[in-house]
Amino acid sequence: MDVELYDFELPEHLIAQTPLLDRTASRLLTLNKETGHIEHHQFSHILEELKPGDTLVLNDTRVLPARLFGTKEDTGAKAEVLLLKNLSGDKWETLVKPGKKLKKGSVIVFGDELKAVVEEEGEMGGRVLNFQYSGIFNEILDRLGQMPLPPYIKEKLEDKERYQTVYARHEGSAAAPTAGLHFTQELLDQIKAKGVTIAFVTLHVGLGTFRPMSVDRVEDHVMHEEYYILPQETADILNETKARGGRVVAVGTTSARTLETVAGKCEDGKIVKSSGWTGIFIYPGYQFRLVDCLITNFHLPKSTLVMLVSALAGRERILKAYQEAIEREYRFFSFGDAMLIY
Repeated sequence: MDVELYDFELPEHLIAQTPLLDRTASRLLTLNKETGHIEHHQFSHILEELKPGDTLVLNDTRVLPARLFGTKEDTGAKAEVLLLKNLSGDKWETLVKPGKKLKKGSVIVFGDELKAVVEEEGEMGGRVLNFQYSGIFNEILDRLGQMPLPPYIKEKLEDKERYQTVYARHEGSAAAPTAGLHFTQELLDQIKAKGVTIAFVTLHVGLGTFRPMSVDRVEDHVMHEEYYILPQETADILNETKARGGRVVAVGTTSARTLETVAGKCEDGKIVKSSGWTGIFIYPGYQFRLVDCLITNFHLPKSTLVMLVSALAGRERILKAYQEAIEREYRFFSFGDAMLIY
């Protein structure tokens, strides 16, 4: 399958650079995956779309302030580090700039309380760093680190919490599960009061979520792996939801990928708790086992995420919906508007 089939023209001014002051003030495009019917609402309308007996599944990962700015100890040259994955102890998989000058053995200094030694060199700026410090690493990171915003967002985010969901709990992501940014605690309380169950999974989002595909054929793409957890409480809720004929509504592609990863491991259809690494790549031809509906933002052309939503609703319906969103000037990407596929 040709990657070009998932291309579309996106005017640059529709890429949302800043979050709206009110989380629920974003717009919501609803798409019926069976008929292709499209409607336009404010995001708060999601309350009307959810039904008693449904289960809303949220990814409760929390973004690390994982971008660090330091200097090379020997030359004083500037260096930038992005934490990707904790390998063990104080050893991290990272991306560094400038990659060519940060060779094995280089020492990067971040103020007086943190330094890192380059232990391994990888491709495209990839490095394994061993951090040295006194105190608690996450507290130092909170003081020194900045939010790792997507490359298309040029402005510094003054309020770090605006790039976190209101239900973020478990630190470990290099990027936010952005479909969840539309929810307030008040809206979640209203959803629960309507008879909708709320359940949580954790998937720590990696930097690969920002990377464009570099192959011509969809089937040749290899997904980056991300760590997920689906607890027993959520497994029980999902089984009860399916037994009563309710819908499983995933908030974001990260929740959807977690649910489908676990469903793929449960051959008898009964969901059980699970954790591990997933590199699941969902594209048209995939049959969803657990997800009935999806709340998601609008994604990059030719991205794996456009392919995931196309697997759920069909490529032609998705591209038609995207074209309508562009004509109506919806905001795209992380701080953009939302879409419900039902």
